[in-house]
Amino acid sequence: MRILVTGATGNVGRLVVDELLALGATQVRALTINPARAALPPRVEVARGYLGKPETLPAALEGVDRMYLAPLLETVREVTGMAAAAGVRHIVDLAGGEDTDWRPIEHAVEASGVAWTHLEAGEFMLNAQLWAPQIRAGDVVRDGYPTSANAPIALEDIARVAARVLLEDGHEGRTYVLTGPQTLTRAEKVREIGRALGRGLVYEELDHDAAVAALAQVMGEYAGWYVDGAAALVDHPQPVTGTVEEIIGRRGMTFAEWAAKNVELFR
Repeated sequence: MRILVTGATGNVGRLVVDELLALGATQVRALTINPARAALPPRVEVARGYLGKPETLPAALEGVDRMYLAPLLETVREVTGMAAAAGVRHIVDLAGGEDTDWRPIEHAVEASGVAWTHLEAGEFMLNAQLWAPQIRAGDVVRDGYPTSANAPIALEDIARVAARVLLEDGHEGRTYVLTGPQTLTRAEKVREIGRALGRGLVYEELDHDAAVAALAQVMGEYAGWYVDGAAALVDHPQPVTGTVEEIIGRRGMTFAEWAAKNVELFR
């Protein structure tokens, strides 16, 4: 069984490659723009190409049974149509539900006629690096909505789920909502980063407009969308789902564990 991992040098795709190998997969093909710089393990078959340029994909899709589809909206209908024509039998996508901008990916995958599994991940723990410039500069994090709460997930756990879904039967036609194992407020996340650093960090609340202005320095045009989302989670915190544990057989990474593992982001 040959598995194609698209976006194989991205944040999630690279981890999917590693997890597939760790689980014993022997026919892993990785799609990357620059094979020479990808530094993928020698056991991996490397294909040059990019989802955003479908004309680069025919060779990569040849002989593929199952495919991890990285989230790219612009060409998803063309790519999924090519996958179906090439004989791909199962697409596992990283996308989002009805209330997200990523829903068109799921629609395109379903329309292709190929068996599918949707992975709908919550906020990445890695997004906490938005605070890194402030934390490197001092002990105060200035941001909005300190009581906004969600259940962030580590990229490693998304990859672990994706790899198992790609390798196992029985996941076809399923939508898996993926979260981390804890619902935490934004202020609690900052405190956990402080503990990892051995410092007492303080969360200083900004009003909505000031929070957007502050985040615009690192998020650009998406700052308003992000802060609006944080505001919605004050009264409607994101609950934990047990999906990660059900699929990988153990609890996912906690935010405290993630912060300790990635503490150098904030030094």
